[in-house]
Amino acid sequence: MPKTFHTAVRITATAAALLPALLAGAVPAYAKDTDEAKPPAKMSTVGGERLGRPGTQIEPIDGAKAPKVPKGLTARSWIVADAESGEVLAARNAHWRLPPASTIKMLFADTLLPKLSKDMEHTILPEDLAGLGEGSSSVGVKEDYTYKVDDLWNGVFLRSGNDAVFALAALNGGVTKTVREMNARAKELGAGDTHVVSPDGYDAKGQHSSAYDLTLIARSGMQNPDFRRYASTVRAKFPGGYKDEEEKKKREYFELQTTNRLLIGDYGLEPYEGLAGIKNGYTSKAGFTFTGVAQRGDRKLLVTVMHPDSGRNRVYQETAKLLDWGFKAAGKVQPVGELVPPVTEQEAVKAGNGKNSDGDKDAVDNTAVGGEQGSGGFGIALGIAGATLVVLGAAAFAVNRRWPLPIAITRGAPQRSRPPEERG
Repeated sequence: MPKTFHTAVRITATAAALLPALLAGAVPAYAKDTDEAKPPAKMSTVGGERLGRPGTQIEPIDGAKAPKVPKGLTARSWIVADAESGEVLAARNAHWRLPPASTIKMLFADTLLPKLSKDMEHTILPEDLAGLGEGSSSVGVKEDYTYKVDDLWNGVFLRSGNDAVFALAALNGGVTKTVREMNARAKELGAGDTHVVSPDGYDAKGQHSSAYDLTLIARSGMQNPDFRRYASTVRAKFPGGYKDEEEKKKREYFELQTTNRLLIGDYGLEPYEGLAGIKNGYTSKAGFTFTGVAQRGDRKLLVTVMHPDSGRNRVYQETAKLLDWGFKAAGKVQPVGELVPPVTEQEAVKAGNGKNSDGDKDAVDNTAVGGEQGSGGFGIALGIAGATLVVLGAAAFAVNRRWPLPIAITRGAPQRSRPPEERG
């Protein structure tokens, strides 16, 4: 794999101290699957000691007049982080292990996107869709039909299709193998709160993640230009049946539109200015979940919200409030933690093997894992979308380095119909 760039790694004493625990897989005791709306008293301290505390964590800078955390937040867990530096500006129950719903598809994509060429084709076998949960969200994948990998990824990101997930998992060698690789990838990223049972996020015993982990995973995924493109696409065509079913001629297509309401808006909800994706989810057990990334000026923020009070749009409303707060609070609050780099990068920095563009230590080559641009989490290129859903441009950054990477995104007017809530 060609080396395309080096990314600078700032390894803090906290992350270094946590390295042995991460490598050993040791984590504190957690509450098991529960419907109780009360965080465990003891949670992981990956990323900083304060992130392991229950309740809201924020540290205003003296005299900086930091804005107060928005009122009316009902989410069980949330986090606001700087996408570039990895600093956590504020959090609530950041490491509370909760069902992730379809936001776990970010880990699915981060794991499989580098492995499957988007031009590959796959004919769906009956066994490919076996095991889909009852009432699963679906994009309309059919047995005996052939699909390109690119089409299936659109089905995953835009419509959260569990059938598209299972089809891609089949290409990867099956669900069991894919789940194993996803869990290995989570461990590599330092996402110790995450355990995958079903790759689509469908409710399953023992399946959980956290606001911290989902943000970490999103940051990794955004290193991949294909991930960015799918995550920020509003509309795409998806292959349906054939006009001549016997001869399989003249394939018909129908339009997909994203279920991410902060991209397209909804009744009483405006598209969020500067949003560039990423992923929403819903199950009866997880409630509504969402991870989003947005940019204003040179500031890029990642926000994850898990399980607010009922109502589909509440998760977006609370995300928008936290994004607004984050943009105002940046530079006025001390970080309460950080998004740690992947374990392999921590090892490289600890061993003194990495060098940055100036020949200094504490930087590593970021192409070792996760595709062409790697997955260190220290650089993200975002497509910048305004409230009118017009592509305004593209931005990219890395610590000590910038590179151009425009993104082609299909945009359209906001849809005002109300499709069924996704499941899984």
